[in-house]
Amino acid sequence: MSFDKELIRELAQILADADLTEIEVSEGGSTIRVARQVTVVASQSVAPAHAPAVAAAPAAAAAPAAAAPAAVSGTPVTSPMVGTAYLSPEPGAASFVRVGDRVSKGQTLLIVEAMKTMNAIPSPRDGVVQKLAVENGQPVEYGEILVVLE
Repeated sequence: MSFDKELIRELAQILADADLTEIEVSEGGSTIRVARQVTVVASQSVAPAHAPAVAAAPAAAAAPAAAAPAAVSGTPVTSPMVGTAYLSPEPGAASFVRVGDRVSKGQTLLIVEAMKTMNAIPSPRDGVVQKLAVENGQPVEYGEILVVLE
């Protein structure tokens, strides 16, 4: 099976110009997927890889950064997705939790909006909120620490 190398180059250029991580086109029974790896560094910024990669099958999900920010004492609650963190159920409403609040396993700590869907982030255990690591309306990455429980 041979693919049009010029088409692959064009897709790679579109990927770079639009700041996308992957693009896929299908025609007839053939599919071309061009993807580039992104690296998440401790400061939570995303840096593109130097060259796009061409894959015939979907790539594995990007892993969270290996280097964690400063040591965390307690239980970190991390974001299960990329999105926007909200500390209250609606603008002007009281926050779900505050530093020092005692929480129960399953209690909503905050919500992460992803693709217009509000996703409740539950407490993994009983505990006390030691730290809120995000601000209301802050964009968050997969694996980013949202809350620390004592």
